[in-house]
Amino acid sequence: MDIKKITEIKKQRPIQIFSKGYKEIGVDVIKSPVKLIILSMLKDSEMEFNDIVKNTGKSKSTVSVHLKSLRENGIISFKFDPDDNRKKIFYINSRFLGEVEPPEPLVLKEQTIEFLLDNIINKGPNEEFNFTLLLFHTFRSTLIQEGININPILYEAGQRIGLALYDKLKDDDTNAFLENLVEFWEKYGLGKLSFEVGDMIKITSEDCFECGLLPKTGKPSCLIDTGILESFMSSHLKKEVNVIETQCFAMGDEQCVFEVDHVE
Repeated sequence: MDIKKITEIKKQRPIQIFSKGYKEIGVDVIKSPVKLIILSMLKDSEMEFNDIVKNTGKSKSTVSVHLKSLRENGIISFKFDPDDNRKKIFYINSRFLGEVEPPEPLVLKEQTIEFLLDNIINKGPNEEFNFTLLLFHTFRSTLIQEGININPILYEAGQRIGLALYDKLKDDDTNAFLENLVEFWEKYGLGKLSFEVGDMIKITSEDCFECGLLPKTGKPSCLIDTGILESFMSSHLKKEVNVIETQCFAMGDEQCVFEVDHVE
């Protein structure tokens, strides 16, 4: 495949996958460029019809056709503006599962037998072979190789893990709780955590289990860690918080950094 063709493929917007509604089986795969633009906007917030038209740059009739199609598939729905019932506010009504991009044209080095042998299997005399790491790394790097992004599912899995583990690590004292997290992360080979507590809690992870050996994609890749930390911090602070990964090995950084937002 020539470079020009590869560049053209990379410019394509990745298709998006949504689950079917309750009691239905299957998924909806969205390929239409206009529908993808609409859904990317609705992922961030609900939007009124005229705002969707303005932001897509398409005609009202074109947007109406795509909104109708998305509604019929159960992917989006609408409600009437409480201040003006002539206006419809649209929102995503289905669960976003992930995206699929064109696969990488070349085999990633992180997928090669040599990389697995050098970095995971042939450990030093004082290090034990970790089959779980081999399995996890191979799974994640294969998804990246094939252009499959299941970040929403990984994030949700992390949230469930966090909720399940919180009772084992909780402490009413914040410093003691954070120390429990540091010990847990290191004991189970997840990395080395450190915290900065101020107006915003900043979490730094070195030797990250989740992304340390992944290809450098330029995007944050620690979705499981993000979900776990978000569950932990929301449970401890007794309010909903957002955890955002601002630095990641997969982005070319030397460490992973998470910021806990909406902390008073």
